[in-house]
Amino acid sequence: MDKLKGKTVLITGGTSGIGLASAKLFLNEGARVAITGRDPEGLAAAQQALGPDALVIRSDVRDLDAIDAAILQVQERFDRLDVLFVNAGVAKASPLATVTESHYDELAEINLKGAFFTIQKALPILSRPASIIVTTSISGRIATPHFSLYGATKAALSSLVKSLSLVLAESGIRINAICPGPVATPIFDRFGLPEDMLKAKKQEIEVKSPMKRFGSPDEIARIALVLASDDSSYMTGEEIVVDGGMSLT
Repeated sequence: MDKLKGKTVLITGGTSGIGLASAKLFLNEGARVAITGRDPEGLAAAQQALGPDALVIRSDVRDLDAIDAAILQVQERFDRLDVLFVNAGVAKASPLATVTESHYDELAEINLKGAFFTIQKALPILSRPASIIVTTSISGRIATPHFSLYGATKAALSSLVKSLSLVLAESGIRINAICPGPVATPIFDRFGLPEDMLKAKKQEIEVKSPMKRFGSPDEIARIALVLASDDSSYMTGEEIVVDGGMSLT
């Protein structure tokens, strides 16, 4: 307990799944927590789940002005930021022949552009030292034919983490990535696949996984806690794969 006592954390995409599980764990570990999300109902549910001490902000990472406004709210409420968890992302099926420009723009703007500018705009209020955590995906490491575009955005994030680790090290800011495999979160239901195809995909993943199951958001959150805390004080530019061995098959 109290691994994050006195620290302020901002989690983007914090209303469900990995983000919400991490917010709950970080609060229990003594952190002051702010989260962002886009959906009003999801934000209201997250506020109820996290309690009144959490700062819940409606913000869209595609909108740079909205990122500025979210950072300002964190600064006004907490003064500084010690941990930035860049977790907001979207995953949609993208068979090559059916990808549209709007589909491309959505994935690129949320998964890559939003992540990059969230980091950039948070720098002025980040403590020295501080920790940045970025959520990538094993789709950026292994071939996933119907998710090639999604995988490309996540692979770009992996590269970004490595490059920025060198840029930020002299400032005392660490940046690392968590690379989840299949995790039982609402993002699976937003893939844009027909229900029967989605069910078959889930079963296929479970069969293929060496552990024969999906991971849980709580399991990913516990790894995020390591990267957020001083337990990882000598780590930067790394990507921790948490996939039940999926990427080994």
